[in-house]
Amino acid sequence: MGLFKNLPFEWMIGLRYTRASRRSSRDSFISFISLISMAGIALGVAALIVVLSVMNGFQKEVRDRMLSVLSHIEVFDASGSLPDWQATAAQALKHPEVRGAAPYVEAQAMVIRDDTVRGIMVRGIVPSEEPKVSDVASQVIAGSLTDLRPGEFNVVLGSELAHSLRLKIGDKLTLIAPQGQVTPAGVLPRLKQFNVVGVFEAGHYEYDASLAFIDLQDAERMFRQAGPTGLRLKVADMQRAPEVAVDLSLSLTGSLYLRDWSQQNRNWFAAVQTEKRMMFIILTLIIAVAAFNLVSTLVMTVTDKQADIAILRTLGASPASIMKVFMIQGALVGFIGTAIGVGLGVLVALNVDVIVPFIESLFGVQFLPRDIYLISALPSDLRWPDVWRIGGMALTLAFLATLYPSWRAARVRPADALRYE
Repeated sequence: MGLFKNLPFEWMIGLRYTRASRRSSRDSFISFISLISMAGIALGVAALIVVLSVMNGFQKEVRDRMLSVLSHIEVFDASGSLPDWQATAAQALKHPEVRGAAPYVEAQAMVIRDDTVRGIMVRGIVPSEEPKVSDVASQVIAGSLTDLRPGEFNVVLGSELAHSLRLKIGDKLTLIAPQGQVTPAGVLPRLKQFNVVGVFEAGHYEYDASLAFIDLQDAERMFRQAGPTGLRLKVADMQRAPEVAVDLSLSLTGSLYLRDWSQQNRNWFAAVQTEKRMMFIILTLIIAVAAFNLVSTLVMTVTDKQADIAILRTLGASPASIMKVFMIQGALVGFIGTAIGVGLGVLVALNVDVIVPFIESLFGVQFLPRDIYLISALPSDLRWPDVWRIGGMALTLAFLATLYPSWRAARVRPADALRYE
């Protein structure tokens, strides 16, 4: 109590009006509306934090699965081949952010199995070098990546591709290269039979259903390459890959082109960012509705407290002080609601992996069937900058909602308010 006595009178009165008063049914109703506004702000803030955290989690999960197969940076020559890749790799590894480099050949091909024909992407790699730039070796669920040996024409398929072609280890398939052979009978396609020695599962359908790995030398012979298509690089911080690519473009010698992972999947990342932006706007409307409920709450409070306002004015309170009283009342409701919403949203976002399985077991449902989404747990990635931005936005909306009722309170005339008292 001693602490409150030292506060300015505007704060004391604003705090008193914020508390749930039970002196009359009208006061109780105003307090109830105030609690509804507070709860609406809290729920809106919590929902926005949880939804953005889950969307961030999905984005991170898909991005990590992409980058387990893709490289952070690709370097390739304008001529289409990079015969002296060792020299380029040595130059790239001098950059402090570059952690690994590996050559590759990449080309499209047709795969034939019995009566089934599929278009796939074939990537030629050096099995001993590939772990430096990707996680494919650890994703092999049958066989081994080291079974890709030069001259043996072995292949490691994605799990969905192997399943759709009904292939298993030891089976054979035929690859057709787009580069044909010129013969007296015309241009004939180049065919080669490969042995299935492994199956990998990256957890990303696009790659599991359309990607195959073969040895680098076999790929050069198959697609008539004078050397690797290019070089794949791994950097310490994948978020800095665009910056590192710019640095390398200035330091590497030769007619080289560089492409980072964000450019390879620009459409997907742009779509995700647009979706997040729209979801942020839509859920912000929930907070806005709850915040502007404060307008009706404060207008009712101002109407109910006109006699109190008149007495304060006659005792010497300025219009600015009266305005401050009701701004404090509305701001406190907004602050409390925002604080509760932030606490609830952070708690749920950090425990989504526990809450969702509990709800699934309680109601006997499954939100993410593994055979469709390839993940069974709902991912969540709580980012504190998002939390502070959401909290600041909610407080700003609550503060803006107090301006009109507070201005209206400051315009109350003592003589008119006390005429019928």
